[in-house]
Amino acid sequence: MNRLDSLFAQIRACRLCEAHLPLGPRPVIRGSEHARLLIIGQAPGTRVHASGIPWDDPSGDRLRQWLGVDKATFYDESRIAIMPMGLCYPGKGKSGDLPPRPECAPTWHDKVLMLLPNIELTLLIGQYAQGHYLRDAAKGSLTETVRSWTDYGPAWLPLPHPSPRNTFWLKKNPWFEQDVIPHLQQRVAPLLG
Repeated sequence: MNRLDSLFAQIRACRLCEAHLPLGPRPVIRGSEHARLLIIGQAPGTRVHASGIPWDDPSGDRLRQWLGVDKATFYDESRIAIMPMGLCYPGKGKSGDLPPRPECAPTWHDKVLMLLPNIELTLLIGQYAQGHYLRDAAKGSLTETVRSWTDYGPAWLPLPHPSPRNTFWLKKNPWFEQDVIPHLQQRVAPLLG
């Protein structure tokens, strides 16, 4: 077992915030030291919690469409690593799922990133990932941050969440699919080829 596999085993055994998780802990993470693309989203939903497979839902279908990849490519851990801000389903809130548990990213992310040396592009999906990784460089809103995608250089690309709930946002911001998606696909194709 290599160091990343060993770390993933520790993560999958994590019970740090078990008392706060309505469905119990089931950390969802994947990748390999060869991966060149990293996807950092929010946290698993109930469907992903049940399957243990990240982005195994309509949001994942839209994300794969944005990337221009099929399921086999998307789930090839030697190409794509997936690490949400919160590794377990956090529970239901008033207007969707609760925010990712605050213990998760500080406990695990740096340890994982140290063992992913070949990452060339990190997709920061949603406000929690953008706030954590872009810090002061994040703009006043998710829309402003995503609209300023060229400010974050070749290493980071902020994206809205691909949830069906964001269909209105996508219609209101046609520049995203006109400008950002073609760039995203151009960046991703050689990384996964």
